[in-house]
Amino acid sequence: MFNLNGKKGLVVGIANNKSIAYGCAKAFNICGAELAVTYLNEKAEPHVRPLAELLAAPLVLPLDVEQDDQLAAVFAAIEQKWGKLDFLLHSIAFAPKEDLHGRVVDCSRQGFLRAIDISCHSFIRMAKLAEPLMKDGGSLLTMSYLGADEVVDNYGMMGPVKAALQASTRYLATELGPKGIRVHAISPGPLATRAASGIAHFDDLMKDAVERAPLHRLVSIDDVGALAAYLCSDVAKTLTGGTIYIDGGYNIVG
Repeated sequence: MFNLNGKKGLVVGIANNKSIAYGCAKAFNICGAELAVTYLNEKAEPHVRPLAELLAAPLVLPLDVEQDDQLAAVFAAIEQKWGKLDFLLHSIAFAPKEDLHGRVVDCSRQGFLRAIDISCHSFIRMAKLAEPLMKDGGSLLTMSYLGADEVVDNYGMMGPVKAALQASTRYLATELGPKGIRVHAISPGPLATRAASGIAHFDDLMKDAVERAPLHRLVSIDDVGALAAYLCSDVAKTLTGGTIYIDGGYNIVG
């Protein structure tokens, strides 16, 4: 697809072989990149480590972004191993169910702050740690959803959180651009992932996407991976700051 030979990347967010992050990691690997892969905790490790081994990832590290020491340790390990970083994929999001499944107006302060910390501010923290390692420029990618731009039934509190993530992407792109660091939000259509299973009536969202999208099909994690590999390649060296939709055109039909 795209030449990533010699590039070093960090992939955050693989939970299993159906994760968007895994689709991206496969594409990065196929294109020649060497990867560092993280897993959330000891419970997640047995599901992630075999996939990291398939990717021949030399670094497989624990990362709970609510633990600042773990985030610092990941970047310290990358600096020690490679001395640089060329790209980063942030594909994590979280909201407490009791807040996600209710009205936005009813969500708790604690729940909203936790959701925005894990789903948005963690990307900013990663960008700060990645900046000094991207001596020759690089790419920072995160994952959004159409619910950031318009009201999507049952998406609830994650809509405002993802909107903050997209706005952060634009500001990071502006601030880091002079150093050759490009920043993008990728906005896939609905996918049957573990994270999506927490959204009420998600099957209805997927059905609606197939019916109304101009291409009448769902995207796959491999489709998203191909886009991510493109954005991390030198072919996309003049693109930054965008929210890039990959949803069969669903975002244009409103």
